[in-house]
Amino acid sequence: MNIADLEKFIVDFFAANQCEILAQHDGVISVQLTEELDKVLMNRPFYWHYINSIGEKGSPMTLTLITNPDRKNEEGEWIHFGSPRLQQIWNYLIEQEKYTLLFEAIHAEQNTALYPWLLTNIKISYKGRQKKAELISLGIQLINGKIIVNMMEELNKLDLKQQISNYCFTLSPLISLTNGYRRVESVVLNYIEKQPHDWALEAEQTLKEEIAVLNHFYQDNQNDKLLAKEIEELKTRYEPEIRLEVVNGGLIYLNEAL
Repeated sequence: MNIADLEKFIVDFFAANQCEILAQHDGVISVQLTEELDKVLMNRPFYWHYINSIGEKGSPMTLTLITNPDRKNEEGEWIHFGSPRLQQIWNYLIEQEKYTLLFEAIHAEQNTALYPWLLTNIKISYKGRQKKAELISLGIQLINGKIIVNMMEELNKLDLKQQISNYCFTLSPLISLTNGYRRVESVVLNYIEKQPHDWALEAEQTLKEEIAVLNHFYQDNQNDKLLAKEIEELKTRYEPEIRLEVVNGGLIYLNEAL
C-alpha cells in the first residue's frame, strides 16, 4: 500500500462508517467523526460518560489526517505506516468488522444462482530497521478456485446486501473455507517471496554492528545478564520479521464469475 492507497483506505474507512469527509486535498483529509468513532479514536471517555449521564447529545470532534510527508508539519496529524493512529484504525476493523456475509442484489424473475467467494483482506507487516505495512485484498471463488487480486475494488462496483434477493439461491462451495484461505495465503506468501529483501539484509547488518558495539563495551564488564538482556532488546528492534494478519473478510455470493 503506497501513500495514495493509504489516503484512499482512510477515506473509504471513514465514509463506510458514516463520517462526513469535510475536505480532501493533496494528502490532507478532514473528517467529521460520528459519536461512535469519536469514542473509539479520540480518547475522551470522561466527556462521553458525562454527556451520557446528563442525557445530552454530544459533539463529536473533527479529525484532520495527513498522509503526504511533505505536509506533515502542517496543522493536523501525520498518519503513516507504523503510526499509532493507523494501528488504532486497523484494530477497530479487526474488532468490529472482521467477518461478513453479503449477497449481490439481483432483480431476478427466475431462479438465479449465486456463486460463493471468500474475501480476505490481509495486512502484511514488515519489521526491520524501519516498519512498514501494506494491505492486500484477495478473493477466491469456492467453485472453480479462481483468485482475484484487489477484490475489494471489484466488490465496490457491485450492489451488495445482507439479504439474498428474491428468486436467487446459493451454490454450495466445492472448496472449503479452510482450503480456500490456504490457497489465498499461498498467493500472499509467493508475493512476499518475490519482493526485494534488501531491507532485511540491512536490518541484519545493523543488528550485527550493534551487537559488536555492545560486546566491545562489555568486554571488561562481567555483567553477562545485562549484556544478554540488551542483545535481546536489539534483536527485538532490528531482527527482520514479516507478519500476516487478516484484517477482515467474508463470504460473498455473486451472480456471475468475475
